[in-house]
Amino acid sequence: MNQHAALTPNQKQVWDALLAARVPLGAYALLDRLKGSNFKAPLQVYRALDKLVEYGMVHRLESLNAFIACAHRHGEGPTAFAICNTCGQVEEFTDADIGRGLTRWSSNQPFAISKVTVELRGLCRDCIGAAR
Repeated sequence: MNQHAALTPNQKQVWDALLAARVPLGAYALLDRLKGSNFKAPLQVYRALDKLVEYGMVHRLESLNAFIACAHRHGEGPTAFAICNTCGQVEEFTDADIGRGLTRWSSNQPFAISKVTVELRGLCRDCIGAAR
């Protein structure tokens, strides 16, 4: 299924706003960007975001309580995010070693993993260079 073809008008507007932003946005920031459109309440934005997350087109960044368009470079292992504390740039990546390590840990514990969230906070290359 082509996910883009199945999007409702609201989902498409939220998707387009996230693509244009290139940085994580919360629901209220999205609502501000969508003023003048048919969005009147945060609930409309949250409904669109829920579906876009379900479709795998958008990721929720837990530590920021914000959303970002998926970079669609998924490899093996859980999706992880490196978030710059200074400029807000987010780099999406996967790492099979992280997944294997978590699986190994879980198999030795009385714990069943249902969801993995990996978010690294620090400085991106540009901000490291600017700090020198």
